[in-house]
Amino acid sequence: MPNRRHVASSVASNGNSSHTANRSVPLSKRLLFPTTPASSFELPPLLLNPSISPEFNAELYDFIALALRAFVQPWWTKITRYDKEFLPIITGILTHVFRTLEDRLAKARQRGDLAELVFKNVPTVITQHYRDFRLAQSKLTSSYAAGGALSIQTLFHASQSHMAIKAGGEIDLDYVRFLVDHILKTCLPKEDWNPEAERLIVREIIVKIVVQDILGKITQPWFIEKMILEQLMNIPSTKPKVAVPPSNGFSMHTLLVFVLTMIQSISGVCLALVHAYRQLIVTIREVNQHSSMIETAPTYTLDPLLHNPPPPSLPVETDPLLISRTSSNRSASSLKPSISSSSLDSSSGDPSSSEEEYHDTDYPHDYTTYSLLMLAEIFTTNTRFASNTILGTVGMATSQGVAGRWLDKFLPYLLTRTLSISLMQNITRTAKHTLFPNGYPAPPPIDPTAEEQAETRRRLVGFLDGDALAPLLLGPNPSDTISTALEPLESRECNVHLIMLLLDQIMGVLFPELFKGT
Repeated sequence: MPNRRHVASSVASNGNSSHTANRSVPLSKRLLFPTTPASSFELPPLLLNPSISPEFNAELYDFIALALRAFVQPWWTKITRYDKEFLPIITGILTHVFRTLEDRLAKARQRGDLAELVFKNVPTVITQHYRDFRLAQSKLTSSYAAGGALSIQTLFHASQSHMAIKAGGEIDLDYVRFLVDHILKTCLPKEDWNPEAERLIVREIIVKIVVQDILGKITQPWFIEKMILEQLMNIPSTKPKVAVPPSNGFSMHTLLVFVLTMIQSISGVCLALVHAYRQLIVTIREVNQHSSMIETAPTYTLDPLLHNPPPPSLPVETDPLLISRTSSNRSASSLKPSISSSSLDSSSGDPSSSEEEYHDTDYPHDYTTYSLLMLAEIFTTNTRFASNTILGTVGMATSQGVAGRWLDKFLPYLLTRTLSISLMQNITRTAKHTLFPNGYPAPPPIDPTAEEQAETRRRLVGFLDGDALAPLLLGPNPSDTISTALEPLESRECNVHLIMLLLDQIMGVLFPELFKGT
């Protein structure tokens, strides 16, 4: 009898120790690398960049493991409970996909396409969206709307027709299937691309997630307004907190405190200027080094206004931003875009003629001009003298001479510093805790009610109330200007056009072969 108790206690202790050992092993190791011994286990690098930290690598593997455990393992264990090779195979495929996308993103950054996307193409698409929406809005009471029978969505669709969008604002699934097919063909290993059944299943799953779950959410007006409000709330307040000292009358002590406070303030300002000067010297040196490292390569960026160039919001001779662009004495021969109408006309149907290599440093980019034009269109600064003068002066100062050339180098450098590995790690960690708060998928969020949506818009419209500088740029009633700026984003059908054009821009950067010869 004592021997049996001893055997039972030893078995229980062994079971508890093995259970504790399994809990100490990371989930990514237990699911994704089940055959590797735990004693000599080390996560292999998921990405090719040697500067990826082990912590970021572990975060990526944890996210993959949680996703596979939540969405793949439940139905796979019903088919077979003993096969542990399926999840490692999926991990190998995902590793190949991530490395392919990483390589394409690095090449796009070296070509300068990433900076063109952020500072030129995206502002141009947003500017065109606002112009077309307000043009359709002005036609509602005219004969163009058939006496008011046509809605603003119909008029907007007529001015921004897209092969992927139907008249009612629905997305054509065949267009998304074509894009997903090309992504799979480029990123998947050949042995996983060849089986048609596997390829179609993966494609339909991705199409459903993209069209219904992602695009169906981000095109909602309340979602856009909520994201804008959250980003504005994260900006630290710049209003100084002034402490009012108690008034006890004049005394030598008060005068001495005042003098010492002024000396301290002046010394603090001088130290800040010295630090800013040193930081500026370091930044200029890093910007020059960054620009010299960018390799020249052919680019195939999609110009969203190539097929339908819009008229300027003001005549050329009266718009100060456009005057600043045309008065810089830049000849047309020095402007060599990636794909222009002249190169298309001269190609005569020969795709190889559009593959001429252009050097990004041979012509100015005017990155700041596109962003300023976007701000002018969103906030209608051309209708107010003060804001028009301020924005025009900034445009002339930043698009000409040494300042314009330096900003064309500084903005890509700033983009590279912003899209750092630490930012990607924070995004991955935040996405993991948001999607899997307890290690399993969180319940889907409930869409806000009409009252909650109205409250979000009210807070966003009144965000700058009481700001002393807001009337200079937004007019005497900043809330009215912000409300007008939000109107082009308050139609889901119109937002679909905006999102699809932005998706085309992103695809053109990561997969330029899609637009080769177009």
